[in-house]
Amino acid sequence: MTITLNNRRESFAAETMSITRIMDEKSFHFKMLVVKLNGSLIAGESWPKTVVRDGDRLDIIHLVSGG
Repeated sequence: MTITLNNRRESFAAETMSITRIMDEKSFHFKMLVVKLNGSLIAGESWPKTVVRDGDRLDIIHLVSGG
C-alpha cells in the first residue's frame, strides 16, 4: 500500500496495517504523539486496532515541550 505519512509518500508491503505497526516500522517511539488519520484525531488506545489502507493520509506529530 502507499499512503501519505507526514506529507510524504510512503510504501509498505502489506495491503493494510494498524497505526501501531506503522509506528513500529518507522521507529516512532516518542511519548507525546498526536495521530490523525484522514483528518480525524485517533486516540492512543485505538492505534492497535485502527486500520490504515492504501491512499490514506496519516499524520503522526511528536509534541515537544520546553521553555
